[in-house]
Amino acid sequence: MNKITLYHGSQKIVEQPLFGVGKTYNDYGQGFYCTQNISLAKEWACPTSDDGFANIYELETDSLKLIDLQSEEFCTLNWLAILINNRKFDLDTPIMRQGVFYLKENFLLDLSGFDLIKGYRADDSYFSFARAFLSNQISYEQLQKAMKLGKLGEQIMLKSKKSFENITFTGYEIAEGKMFNPLRKERFNKARKNFETSLENGDISGLFIRDFILEEVKPNDSRLQ
Repeated sequence: MNKITLYHGSQKIVEQPLFGVGKTYNDYGQGFYCTQNISLAKEWACPTSDDGFANIYELETDSLKLIDLQSEEFCTLNWLAILINNRKFDLDTPIMRQGVFYLKENFLLDLSGFDLIKGYRADDSYFSFARAFLSNQISYEQLQKAMKLGKLGEQIMLKSKKSFENITFTGYEIAEGKMFNPLRKERFNKARKNFETSLENGDISGLFIRDFILEEVKPNDSRLQ
């Protein structure tokens, strides 16, 4: 039997994750979001200086179907299409609205048959890169670099009822707000600095969202590798 250890950062102890509960506008929709990195879970558990909890679980994976959005089979725009399909944000300009429509039509994956979803976690600080790409401010290459080098953190989301039946709570560790909240803020500040640098260092020759629409760029395009 294959098992993996997962951690869920929270302001409370969660002994029994509940299927069908939670916000529908998280990165990959409604589900239970975890990570295999306990330090990252402790950061997520401390949005303020108050202490939080890194809940610890074992997940039996033998019978579960996983999709890994970071595998070579997919590109950054598959991840982004899922993100914009679930997250709430304002579409301020016509190019943003056209870009969202194009990505959903051509890059959105069907996740209905999967029990687990693995991929980047889009902290709010890094969501600025997604908005900038959709508003034609940064290129695909700049977006891809931000996602891969920005250390967003990797998450695993339990999506199906079956996955919830396979998870077992084994304990928790306290996350000290005075230690992990500053790390969270440092991550945010670094992301903001990287974002500002990306805007200043334009990529004139790169592919922008306008190019995707006008040239009808598809997922199998060699320029996306």
